[in-house]
Amino acid sequence: MSANQRPFLVLQPSVNTTTVVTTTTTTTSYAPIHLPPLPPPLSPKDPKTYPLLHANLPKSLRNFPLVFPGGTRATFRDGDGGDQDMQEEHEVVGGSGWHMMKRDEAPEGTTVVGLAEAVERYGKKRSHGGLDMMEGVEATSGIHALAPPRKKARATALPHISPVNAAAPPSPLPSPRGSPAPESIWPSAPPSGASSPLPQAPFQPDLSLTTLLTLPSLVSHFSSLPPSLQSHFLLTLLRHSPLPVLRTLHSVLTPTLARDFITLLPPELVSHILSYLPFSTLARASRVSRSWRATIDSDPVLWRDLLKSTKIWFGGDAENAFADYIYARRRHAERARLRSILHDPTPTTPIPSTLPFPHPYKILFKSRLLTRTRWVNNREPKHVSFPAHGSSVVTCLIFSHGRIISASDDHSIHIYSPATGELISKLEGHDGGVWALAASKDILVSGSTDRTVRIWDLATGRCTHVFGGHTSTVRCLSIVKPEWVDVEQEGGGFVKERWPKRPLIVTGSRDHSLRVWTLPRPGEPEYKCFGAEDAEVDPTEVCDADENPYHRVHLEGHDHAVRALAARGRTLVSGSYDCTVRIWDTITGVCKWVLVGHTQKVYSVVLDPSRNQACSGSMDGTVRVWNLHTGQCQHTLMGHTSLVGLLGLSPSHLVSAAADSTLRIWDPNTGELRHTLAAHTGAITCFQHDEFKVLSGSDGTLKMWNMKDGTVVRDLLTGITGVWQVVFEGRWCVAASNRTDATVLDVWDFGNEDDEDWIGEPSGGMYDEDGLSETGDEDEDELGTARIRRMTAVDEDDEEQEQADVDAMDQDLLGPSDSESVDIDIDEESQGRRRHRSRVQVDIDVEDGDSFNDSTYRLSEGVEASRWAPNPAGTSTASTMRLPNNQTSRLPRMSAGPASSSRRTNPPPGFTQRTLPTNDETPTRPRVRGTRRR
Repeated sequence: MSANQRPFLVLQPSVNTTTVVTTTTTTTSYAPIHLPPLPPPLSPKDPKTYPLLHANLPKSLRNFPLVFPGGTRATFRDGDGGDQDMQEEHEVVGGSGWHMMKRDEAPEGTTVVGLAEAVERYGKKRSHGGLDMMEGVEATSGIHALAPPRKKARATALPHISPVNAAAPPSPLPSPRGSPAPESIWPSAPPSGASSPLPQAPFQPDLSLTTLLTLPSLVSHFSSLPPSLQSHFLLTLLRHSPLPVLRTLHSVLTPTLARDFITLLPPELVSHILSYLPFSTLARASRVSRSWRATIDSDPVLWRDLLKSTKIWFGGDAENAFADYIYARRRHAERARLRSILHDPTPTTPIPSTLPFPHPYKILFKSRLLTRTRWVNNREPKHVSFPAHGSSVVTCLIFSHGRIISASDDHSIHIYSPATGELISKLEGHDGGVWALAASKDILVSGSTDRTVRIWDLATGRCTHVFGGHTSTVRCLSIVKPEWVDVEQEGGGFVKERWPKRPLIVTGSRDHSLRVWTLPRPGEPEYKCFGAEDAEVDPTEVCDADENPYHRVHLEGHDHAVRALAARGRTLVSGSYDCTVRIWDTITGVCKWVLVGHTQKVYSVVLDPSRNQACSGSMDGTVRVWNLHTGQCQHTLMGHTSLVGLLGLSPSHLVSAAADSTLRIWDPNTGELRHTLAAHTGAITCFQHDEFKVLSGSDGTLKMWNMKDGTVVRDLLTGITGVWQVVFEGRWCVAASNRTDATVLDVWDFGNEDDEDWIGEPSGGMYDEDGLSETGDEDEDELGTARIRRMTAVDEDDEEQEQADVDAMDQDLLGPSDSESVDIDIDEESQGRRRHRSRVQVDIDVEDGDSFNDSTYRLSEGVEASRWAPNPAGTSTASTMRLPNNQTSRLPRMSAGPASSSRRTNPPPGFTQRTLPTNDETPTRPRVRGTRRR
């Protein structure tokens, strides 16, 4: 209660009933009686020593009834909102033609009778007529007569009540000041005859009223006592207090004396205490208060320990990648919010929450817990099925940023909504089947049998870039995003560096080579090696990668088609039909290792940078694990009896799928076989896995396996012709299958309505939100970046020169005929480059088993056909790479075991080293690039 407020008593209306012939009831209401105010609160030096100083009393102590002698009732109200509460709680008394007015009600031309006047009239009526009736109220005779109306008198304030009264008992404590002279509490009636009795007071003061009147002095005395005497006095009062009083005090003292250990203890102790609670209890505790919510949500140690205790902590690398992704997403959201405020500073801009963001480990815990439980317990997930690509084969299927992206051998790429199955857009432009896809945010990269790489803007559906340079099918590709990696120093040891400085594209082709490109950023100049009007041209004849400012490195060395690749940081692993695996540096273009050991074609590779190893699967039925630092084969995983065409890697599991209808789960650290998944009856055509489950497609069924024990959880699809592709992320699962000569996409949603913050982890462990270097440097690609920046200026110069040439031709009446070739204004340097690029167009048609010598087609300038021609028998296959600094480096060739030669002079049995791929293996035969058409 504030210092300017005073407690008061609210008297209940007095009711006098007198029965003569009829019954008349008179009700008189009284204004509140204001009691003396309490002294203002103390101002202690340490407020913590007075926890109840500003505590609010419970409602039962701020508003309680009192009964005075004679049966008069009143209500004690504390000073906080007493008048308003009184008006709200008391019912308005009224009758036929009259009512009791409220305090703030204005009279409507009627006479208002106040308390003093009512008392005087009451006294006069008793003295003159002896009737207990109000003046002016007519009495009606008869038993059945209606009761007269009650006249309502306006409540008026009573005179000041003295704290001391002669009729009152002595005060509990002596007053420090002299008591004032007693004065009358109630107004007296006017003088009347001797027979006129005095008016009765509404009530007679007693001990309760006296205590209330002396309470200020009692509080003043108590505040002046020493603490020991205060305690003695209070305990004495408590000893004489009944149980209801003690319960009331307990209800006040318990919450006041309670201490919030979550906010008072050091964070280390709080984290240790909370670590003993299960996650369900933590979820409820976070709803106790805002401070508890902030403390629990932002504690990384708590959620890390909870991830470990529930066995969903996968070593640290995956968790740190997830945390970096969440932080990057928040940074981007904050930048977007600030930009929106700058562009539109209106109050409609959402105000950020005052609560701190939860730590990424909490979000990760919830997402992984949902992934582990929902996929098993949700027996009826939402399922959508819709046709796609007619009856063509779905060659690629990815799920990126809430979009289903599928590619087919019908030359098209489709984008669907997972919620409805609606076709959002159709990307057309390739002249052959699309066999490789990769996406990053709104950028899609595709590779095709038309030997080109196209880059698409998913927001608009436009093809922004066309890269040419490969002379055969682009069979595999990957987007390499910047990340912190260990880089070996010249003097030994490793340091952490961020590579690459900006995202790259790596493509592998059946032309036996790989190429590294810079991933164009939005807004950078578009580059197309040929336009839409050149639909009938051969990209190998008109596209020169050396003129592409986005082209970085051409990696040559494989003797056969490149079938698979994997890239992280600045390390690239490629697997080829030449039975080898090569390790490349994507920045310098140097081949670090040539890994020899497989006896047949390599069909799949995965890269494990956290363990510094790579894995490869081959047609020889084995899976080999290679050390990236030494080039040695660490493990040879045997068990499959046929082609190992698919490999998958998660933080704790390596999974291989083969044509022998089985999948095998291995320990990537030791090479130990954990489970063999054998329930299919045909070759495994597709699969994906995480730390909890494996989804595999084969022989018309799509199965879900339990990663922990290797058992079948359920069949998602049955009774179909075949399963082309399967992919899942978070709550979504998408499968492409064939049913009665029609291709169908099936989408499952395993989430519930309240699972909006369920964030899936990508299978490769790489996220899209932080693709660019935070420092903004451009590493060694400063030259390439400068080429990109100069491209716009060069294009403008070319356009001006072309227009000048056209104007000159229009003015030349003796121009050349259409049959003559014209070279207009070509500088000396351009002519030199053209002469150097001149090649003899050779279309190689080779039957199986044919072999060639390099010198057969070697010209003085060099013929690119030599890339596919074998070396003379008995020579080493370790080739010499041309480094960017024009230095040469001899490539080391590491063996898989003691029985293999480091120089591989004796090929293993059944390995045809010097043959070109047959036509059925290579959809588009390698061609030697001819003169570029201008």
